[in-house]
Formats: sequence, structure tokens, C-alpha cells
Amino acid sequence: MYRFLLSRQWVILTLVTLALIPTMIQLGFWQLHRHEHRVAQNKLISDALSAQPVPVEQLTSPGHTVPHSELYRTVTATGTYDTAHEVVVRRRTNSDDEVGFHVLTPFVLKDGRMLLVNRGWIPANGPQTAFPKIPAPVKGEVTVTGRLMADETTAESGIKNVQGLPDRQIMLINSEQVAKSLGGGQVLGGYVAQVSPEPKGDSPELISEPDHSSIGPHMAYAIQWWLFAAGVPVGWVVLVRRERRDRAEAAAESAEAPEPAAV
Repeated sequence: MYRFLLSRQWVILTLVTLALIPTMIQLGFWQLHRHEHRVAQNKLISDALSAQPVPVEQLTSPGHTVPHSELYRTVTATGTYDTAHEVVVRRRTNSDDEVGFHVLTPFVLKDGRMLLVNRGWIPANGPQTAFPKIPAPVKGEVTVTGRLMADETTAESGIKNVQGLPDRQIMLINSEQVAKSLGGGQVLGGYVAQVSPEPKGDSPELISEPDHSSIGPHMAYAIQWWLFAAGVPVGWVVLVRRERRDRAEAAAESAEAPEPAAV
């Protein structure tokens, strides 16, 4: 009755079915892990943003690598902006996906060390080779509040560190590279995305908070893969029963067909 299952066509179909089931189950768990990672990341960001501000010197120092657990921590620093060594970061977008620059200004602390402060986004109004006009920061001593960020690398960000750029333009925010351009000065590891003081005239446009509310579609994808895994054997059974029925009907029709008359 089911001898057709031993045919080459059905053996291949059955093997493919058996291979698809564990593959789809594994894909479902992969999406589940991505969902769990996103939830954990959202909690880390939320906890960091809601934590009490601390002096930046407590979390970083020259040569320090900002760990994942300290990202987005609110920090404060008191000192003065060094606009003479200000640079812009190319090909950065704002909340409306407009392409422009990030303004990176060294901030001289009371002890003489420097902190890199990302003062925000400005539009690219003009040729890319020219240094853009940047609104001046607050003069004199000021206390800056911002979110602590890790040094950018090509491996982490996917941004190629293009060489030979116009003067005072960079691709990546990296404290070690900036320290070299400053003659090896003491630059704290990582950088700070400025939150306050707010700029006059809303320019540069402050960097918005990272998204920590959406969880993405990964859980839905996981359930979808598991449903597919459950549907594969059901589909195989349906095909087997249909093949059996079609063969039975063909055999019955053959048996009922009149034999040709003898000559």
C-alpha cells in the first residue's frame, strides 16, 4: 500500500523533510536568542540612562576601553572647550536621516587632561572638502553632562577609516587617534555625547537617546520558524495520503476498464 515510499523520489522528499525540521527549530531558537539579547540590551541602556550622573573621571582614563556595561552612563565633566583642535566626523545622520557631520570638540579638564565631547550634528551645507561653519560652544569654564560612549572602530561600527581626508575631518571617533593628532596628549578613553548645556539656536543638534523600547520582530520570527517546523511533517503526511489515494484510484480505474474484444 505504501511501497511507493521506497521510490527514489519519495526517499529524497522524506530525507529533505527530516532535515528541514531540526533546521527550522534551530532557526527559531536563534531568533529567540536575538530577542533575549535585544531585551537585555534595552535594560542595560535603560538602567544606564536612569542612573545618577557621576564624574567622568570615575569611569574612564587615558587608554581606557569603555566596557559594554558602562555604555550610555550619564557623566559630568568640568572644564573648557578647546575649539582650536575641534574636528568634524563625516557622513553622520540626524534623527531625520539627513547626512552631515558630528562636531567633536576636545574638552580640557581642570587637571589638564582632555575629554572628547560630541557636541551634536550639523548639516553638510557646502563642499565636503571644506571645513563647515560650526556654532561656537559656551566660553569659559562649564560643566558638561553627557552619555559615555566607547571608542569607535571599523570592526564594531562597520565604518571604513578612510585616509587622506581634508584637514580637521575624521571618519571615526577614537580617543587614541585623536591623542596622536594632538601630539600624544592625555585623552580619556571613549567620548561623551553631550546632553547639556543645550546649544543656542539648537545647533549643533544634540544626539538623541538610543532606542531602548522596541524589541524588534525576533520573537515573532521564532514562533514563525517553529510553526513551519510543525507544519513540515503535517505537509508530508498530506502528500503521502494524497499519493496513496491517487494510486488507489488509478488502480481501480484500471481494474474496471473493459478488456479489448478478442479478434
